[in-house]
Amino acid sequence: METGNLNMPGGMDSGINAGMNTSQILADMAGRPVDVTPTEKGVHLYRCPNCSGELRFDPKRQGFGCEYCMSFFTPEECKAANEKEDAEEQELAAKREEFEENAQLYSCPSCGAELVTDQNTSATECYYCHNPVVLQGRLSGRFRPSKVIPFKIDRAGAHNIFKTWCSKRKFLPKSFSSDSQLLHMQGVYVPFWVADCDVRGEMHAVGKKIRSWSTGSYRYTETKEYDLFRDASIQFLGIPADGASKIEDALMEAIEPFDYNDTVDFEMTYLSGFLSDKYDVNKANVFPRIKNRAVNGSDQLLRASMTGYNSIRVTSSNMHILGTKWQYMLLPVWFMTYQYKGQRYSFAINGQTGKQAGTPPLDTKKLIATCALVAFCVMLVVMLVGWFVA
Repeated sequence: METGNLNMPGGMDSGINAGMNTSQILADMAGRPVDVTPTEKGVHLYRCPNCSGELRFDPKRQGFGCEYCMSFFTPEECKAANEKEDAEEQELAAKREEFEENAQLYSCPSCGAELVTDQNTSATECYYCHNPVVLQGRLSGRFRPSKVIPFKIDRAGAHNIFKTWCSKRKFLPKSFSSDSQLLHMQGVYVPFWVADCDVRGEMHAVGKKIRSWSTGSYRYTETKEYDLFRDASIQFLGIPADGASKIEDALMEAIEPFDYNDTVDFEMTYLSGFLSDKYDVNKANVFPRIKNRAVNGSDQLLRASMTGYNSIRVTSSNMHILGTKWQYMLLPVWFMTYQYKGQRYSFAINGQTGKQAGTPPLDTKKLIATCALVAFCVMLVVMLVGWFVA
C-alpha cells in the first residue's frame, strides 16, 4: 500500500505536521464521482464509486446508500458523477474480445479451481491440489485484467529461495524440499483488485503538555490541555486485495508489497509459460478489506500528526471513503502446496521481489528424536558430574 502527502486544513492547534514522512498520499482529494449508467428509458442509474453496486436513495438520511458495501453519499457527491467516454468503452470492448479469443480456461475436477493461460501453454496440473485439470474453453472478456506485473524471478531463482528458506527450519519433513516436490512449484499470476481510495477524515482529541519545576523545597507541576482537531483529505494509492477465494488472504498479504512501478498494460503474451487464477471474489466482497486498510491508515496518519504533546487522547475519529478507483491486475507469485498427514500447507514467493511466506509442516518424529537426544545428553552430563563429585 502506498501513501503520499497529507493536507489538513484547519484545526484548533497550530502544530499540524503537514510534511509527514509518507510516500504517496495526494494533498487535494478529487472527490471521485460515481459512475452514471443510462438505462433504456433514459433514466440514470447511480453506481457506487467504491464497489460499483447500485445506489438507492435513503429518505431518512437524505442521501444515497449502497446495499453491498454500506457506503453512503450525499446528493451533491452523486451529482458530481461523470459518464465514461464512448471511446474508452469501445477500446475496452475490443480488448475484451481479443482476450476471449486467446485465453484458455481450465477447470480442476478435484478442488474446483479455474485456471487461465494462453493458447501456447499446456496446463496439465492444478497448482493448488496437484490434480490434472480439464480444458473448459473460452473465458468471458470481463475477466480480462487491465494491468500486470511480469515475473522477475525465474524457476531456478524460486527454487533457490525455497531451499534457503527450508535450510533454516530443521524439523521439516524430508519430502517437503525434495526435487519431486519442487516440480509442483508453479508460476501463477494471482488476480488482485488494486484500489485507490479517497478518504475524508476528521479527528478530535485532547492533548496534554506537562512541565515540572522546583522552587526551594516545593515541587510544582503544570498541566495544560488543548483541544485538537484534524480535517484531512487523503488519497491512498494501490491498496491490494487478492480476488481468489482458494488462496489464503494472509499468505498474499505476507508477501507484499509489490512495486507498481513495474506495472504494464496486460497482454496475452505475459501468460505464456505461466498460469493465472480466475477471480471469483468481486469488488464488492473485497471492499471491506480495502476499506479497513484505508480507514486504519487514515486514522494512524491523523494521530501521527498530533506531535509536541506529552499525551494524546482521541475523543472521536470519523473516516469516510468518498470514492474508490479500481484496477484488476495480475501479480506474479511462485506458489506451492504440500499435503502432509491430511493437511495442506502452502508456500508462496513474490515473483517480483523474492519475499517469501508460508506455514511449514512439522515432522514430529524428527522433533521427538531430537528431544530424546538432548535429554540423553543432559542425563549423561549429570551422571558424569555426579561421578566426578563422588
